[in-house]
Amino acid sequence: QVQLVESGGGLVQAGGSLRLSCAASGRTFSNYAMGWFRQAPGKEREFVAAISWSGGSTYYADSVKGRFTISRDNAKNTVYLQMNSLLPEDTAVYHCAQRSRGASSSSLNEYDYWGQGTQVTVSS
Repeated sequence: QVQLVESGGGLVQAGGSLRLSCAASGRTFSNYAMGWFRQAPGKEREFVAAISWSGGSTYYADSVKGRFTISRDNAKNTVYLQMNSLLPEDTAVYHCAQRSRGASSSSLNEYDYWGQGTQVTVSS
């Protein structure tokens, strides 16, 4: 059974940084693409970033490009999201997700397993 557990969320001032982590278990982590998505109150869940099985390919939403960096450590079964220059509009619950393929995707429907999420709040 695949489990994804996020951590690292919190309250930060605009312009600050946070690093989210997602620890995976249940199957061979290095075989599968990972993604980060977020959901703000009253809004639909949206794509943030994705990374291929090897880490060789990354993909970002335009709204976070140049500010966020996704990475993975296959030896630790963990994917990260480094978030810099945070804005109040980045406030949301951030979820990691695992796809049952090695190539990354920005589509929510392409991911099979989801974590419970971690809250990120950016104050102005």
